[in-house]
Amino acid sequence: MKNKICVIFTGGTIGSCAKGETVGLKQEVKSALIERFKAHFGDSIVFDELHPLNILSENVQPADLEKMAECVRGVDVEKYDGIIMTHGTDTLCFTANLFSQIFCDLKIPLVFVSSLYPLDDERSRGFENFAGAVTFIQSVDFGGVFVSFENYGENCKIHLASRLVSATQISGEYESILKTHFGEIVEGRFVYNSAEGNPSLSDLKAERKHCKAQKLCMDMVTIQAHSLLNFDFYRFNERKPKAIMVQLYHSGTVCTEGEEANFKKFLAYCKTLGIPVVIAPIDSRARIYESALGLPELCTAAYDISFEMATVKVLLALGSDLSLESVLRDNYFFEKLH
Repeated sequence: MKNKICVIFTGGTIGSCAKGETVGLKQEVKSALIERFKAHFGDSIVFDELHPLNILSENVQPADLEKMAECVRGVDVEKYDGIIMTHGTDTLCFTANLFSQIFCDLKIPLVFVSSLYPLDDERSRGFENFAGAVTFIQSVDFGGVFVSFENYGENCKIHLASRLVSATQISGEYESILKTHFGEIVEGRFVYNSAEGNPSLSDLKAERKHCKAQKLCMDMVTIQAHSLLNFDFYRFNERKPKAIMVQLYHSGTVCTEGEEANFKKFLAYCKTLGIPVVIAPIDSRARIYESALGLPELCTAAYDISFEMATVKVLLALGSDLSLESVLRDNYFFEKLH
């Protein structure tokens, strides 16, 4: 029986408590999360704890992410059946996608858990997410990076970290891209989701190549397409970013007519400054709208991955001095949908 798990605590809401009308971090010698798990399930599992930092995830800096990564690198995978990392819900999606790349070839499962609300709030699902992560680790014989998260009224879902998309506004619930999660916890056991597009269990067991891109660069501007977006306000006379990410509409489109809102005019401006522009998400199998004709030839297109993953890949490519096109093209941990 698998019975030894390394738990890395990083703060976030799951490590916080309510203080009147605010939520703040708490300092504790013993983890309330682990103590609650033992009270419910007993002492059959040995948990070793690591506390590399204690931070609200919205305040995370590159050095904090590197500290988390170094903590994972320092875990002896021969001693443990899996790793659980607690994390704040706000930036869970980014860190999960990032770690799915830099730890794509991890030999044991690394599972992120968060809680949305402090553990002492009846709306919190932190304990359920933690218990789901433990069940998943006990159930599988492959490695990689995953997320355990229970939305209201649903079973706890297990997501491929490389396919997790941003939380829903206000409610803070999480889904995988195309709403195709990897599996779920049903009555205390892990059930794989055999839906089309998911990697098979044998795919997960196969050896994966190491991701060369390991360092981040923050010198990037992100723009989200919306109605009446005025691209003329994006001018880089004093300081140029190393790249620009533009999140397209779900159909892979953006305004390409008029003056201020014309994306093609903005692309021409960026070209004069030598700034690469990356667009995502784009489904390579979908029909192309007339408004989007020619766009991939004018910039760099990130095909068949989420915008969140495209963002991670571009930041890694810039930080590791690698080609944007090659990093976006590589498929390290099943982030590619086709």
